[in-house]
Amino acid sequence: MSDSIDKYDAPLTYAAHGARRFHAMAKPAGSRCNLDCKYCFYLSKETLPGGPGAADMDGETLELFIRNYIAGVTGPEVVFSWQGGEPTLRGLGFFHEVVALQRKYAKAGQRIENDLQTNGVLIDESWARFLKEHRFLVGLSIDGPRELHDPFRVNKGGAPTFDKVMAAAGLLRRFGVPFATLTCVHRGNARRPLDIYRFLRSELDAKAIQFIPIVEAKDFETTAPQAHDPARLPLKDSPAAHPGHPDSIVTDWSVDPDDYGYFLSRVFDEWRRKDLGVVLVNHFETLVARHLGLPSQICIYGEFCGKAVAVEHDGSVYSCDHYVYPEYRLGSMRETPLADMVLSRRQVKFGYAKSETLPAYCRGCEVLADCWGECPKNRLIRTPDGEPGLNYLCAGLKRFFIHAGPEVDRIAAGIRARQPAIVPT
Repeated sequence: MSDSIDKYDAPLTYAAHGARRFHAMAKPAGSRCNLDCKYCFYLSKETLPGGPGAADMDGETLELFIRNYIAGVTGPEVVFSWQGGEPTLRGLGFFHEVVALQRKYAKAGQRIENDLQTNGVLIDESWARFLKEHRFLVGLSIDGPRELHDPFRVNKGGAPTFDKVMAAAGLLRRFGVPFATLTCVHRGNARRPLDIYRFLRSELDAKAIQFIPIVEAKDFETTAPQAHDPARLPLKDSPAAHPGHPDSIVTDWSVDPDDYGYFLSRVFDEWRRKDLGVVLVNHFETLVARHLGLPSQICIYGEFCGKAVAVEHDGSVYSCDHYVYPEYRLGSMRETPLADMVLSRRQVKFGYAKSETLPAYCRGCEVLADCWGECPKNRLIRTPDGEPGLNYLCAGLKRFFIHAGPEVDRIAAGIRARQPAIVPT
C-alpha cells in the first residue's frame, strides 16, 4: 500500500491536527411517531429489513452519544439536533437528562446548542417553559393553512392536527421560544406558494422558514438511494420522471419538478419585495451566501457532503438522515468513537461522491455553483442523452436559480457595498 496521502485521507489528516467539525442528528425515539403523515420517509424504518427498527434510546446510549459527540468536535460549538420520528415522545424527563449530561461533559469554552424538530402535538406549557429555559431552537412542522396541512399530516387515527400545531406555535411565541417553521412541499400544495408563504409569515409570524421538497422513489421503504438499476431510470422530462404516471419513478405525493421551480420562484419574488432582511428562508439565504463567496448554509447545495450523520436510538450511526439503510450504516458508538466514523475513509468517500458522480450534463450547467446536483438521494433520473445520476428536481431547480440569480447578485452587491470584504472561513 502506498504511503502517499490521497484526497480521501486528507480530511483524516486535518482532523488529526485538532480541527474536527461535524454534525450529528439524533433519533431518541427512532422512527416512532404519534402522527401518520402520508409522505413520511422515516416511519418505514420500523420495518426496514436490517434497519434500526423503532424503539427508545436508553440512558446508557444517550450518555455515550453526548460524551462521544462533545469529545469528537473540537470547534467552538457543538449543535445537538433532536429529530425523529417524534422526539417529544421521550418526554421532558429525557430532555432534562440531556441537558444535565451536556453540562457534565462540556469542554471549557465550548458552546453547546440544541435544536428540536417537532410536529408540535405534545407541546404544552411545561415543554415551552423548558425549551425557553434551556435555549432550544425549535423546528415546527406545518404545511400551510388548514386545508393544505390536514390532508397529509394526520394522527394515528387519521384525525387532523392543524389546531394542535397552531396551539403549539402560540405557546412558543408566548414563552419566547425561537422557532422556525418547516414546510414540506409536495404534489398536494406546490401550486399554492403564496398562500403558504403568506400564512407562515403573517398568521404564524414566522421569522425563519424552511421548505423541504418531498421526493421519494416508489420503493423507498426498502431500497436505499443509488441502488436502482441505472438503465431503468427514466429520462429527464419523460412521463415517468413526474409523479402520477403509472410508471413514475416516484410516489404519487412527490412534488413535480416543474411545480417545485414555480413554488420557489413565486415565494422568492414575494420575499424579495416584502421580507428581505426580515424573514429568513433557507433556500434564499443560502443562495445569497453563495453569491457572496461563502459556503452553503444547507448541505443540499454544497459541493460535498458527509459531515452530517444520523445517530439512531440503538447507537448505530448512518451516513445521513436520508441514508438510514443497512448499506450506509457506519457502525455503532458502542464499538467505535463517533468522530472516527464521521471522519472514516468510507464516510469521506461518501461525501466526495456528491460531486464526483455528477453527470456531464450537470458539470456543464450554468447554475452548477448554485446547485451542485442538490441532494444525492434525489438523483433518480437520466440526462437527455441517457447518463444516469441526474437529480429528479433538475428542471425546477434550474428554473428557480435562473429566475432568482440576477436579483441575488444585486442583493449580494448591496451587502458588499455596506460591509467590509467578506472572507470565507
